[in-house]
Amino acid sequence: MGSELSADMQAQIGPVLEWQAGLDALHARIVPHFPRPEVRARVRRYLEALLGRAERKNGWQVAEEMGEATPDGVQRLLNSAHWDADGVRNTLRAYVVEHLGDADAVLVVDETGFLKKGRQSVGVARQYSGTAGRIENVQMGVFLAYAAPRGRAFLDRALYLPEEWTRDTTRCRAAGVPPAVGFATKPQLARQMLARAFAAGVPAAWVTGDEVYGNDGSLRQWLADQDWPYVLAVARHHPIWAADAQGVPRQVRVDVLIGQVAARHWVPLLVGEGSKGPRVYDWTALRLPYITETGQVQWVLARRALAAPHKLAYYRVCAPADTTLAQMARVAGTRWVIEETIERAKGEVGLDQYEVRRWEAWHRYITLALLAHAYLEVTRAPAAPVPGPGAAQKGGLQQR
Repeated sequence: MGSELSADMQAQIGPVLEWQAGLDALHARIVPHFPRPEVRARVRRYLEALLGRAERKNGWQVAEEMGEATPDGVQRLLNSAHWDADGVRNTLRAYVVEHLGDADAVLVVDETGFLKKGRQSVGVARQYSGTAGRIENVQMGVFLAYAAPRGRAFLDRALYLPEEWTRDTTRCRAAGVPPAVGFATKPQLARQMLARAFAAGVPAAWVTGDEVYGNDGSLRQWLADQDWPYVLAVARHHPIWAADAQGVPRQVRVDVLIGQVAARHWVPLLVGEGSKGPRVYDWTALRLPYITETGQVQWVLARRALAAPHKLAYYRVCAPADTTLAQMARVAGTRWVIEETIERAKGEVGLDQYEVRRWEAWHRYITLALLAHAYLEVTRAPAAPVPGPGAAQKGGLQQR
């Protein structure tokens, strides 16, 4: 009986010990970015608390989860302790690539809003938030996610500073914004994060994002110059240079251009599983008369709902000439994963539950939350179902 109980206990304790060992190994990778031993020890407990059972990941509840009587230590970790958040971000990127890296992965850019009260928190302003679906008092974070067959996690983050902030040097100084930080649009922040990923040799085949990024011609041109294939959403009024019936180039709205496509050129394609079942849409693509210096060609891609053909979405595509419609649709469908991944990070590690106001503290909290989320994704990756052929058709592009 004793040996049976012992075996049963081992079966229960084994996964816990494995979990702790994995977290210890991840912690060991970021230790070089924390010079003081007491800060190293605290960040280990902090990561475990973010992954713990606290209902909210605010200062008090995280401190209690860590076994500390007050949140003072947590506040010092985020606000005044000496450590390198960008170094931890680089370790996060390397960790994700090591465990989830795949040559067919997709780099996804998107932003999310963090609702805030008052006007002291760095970057907070009245601005449109897709999270709230309206104009609210929010901070906006721009994120770079990695969507691969084995899992999804984040590689990078940036805080968006509205112009009302960058014009007010006194306000920026009070919030700890470095003097060298000026105004940057969300597409410009996305470009900075993508450049870091490219420089680090992150294996991927595509870049995708929503209209905020697709409508930005300078970002599209930069990606084309980098020889990086992309599928980026654009607004229905997005202008396209196309030849008319006489072969004369003229500008036409993308919705007008797609409205001329015959019914027989629309193809139903499965692009993944959603919360309500398989995502199947009609798709079509029109090749444009543009060729990059590296030989990539461009298309307008369109998607419409089967049950509501009047509901369309539009994309600009730049990729090798032999790219198929199914490949384009697959990448476009991948864009949705970042929204789901952001929501998972908010719900599982409290990505939106921070109580910090200053520039450095925001980047520190967000980085540690993304690291904790990556650990969750990596540990559950072996149990994840293998995507079906409709959800993960290979893009056919070689590793960069």
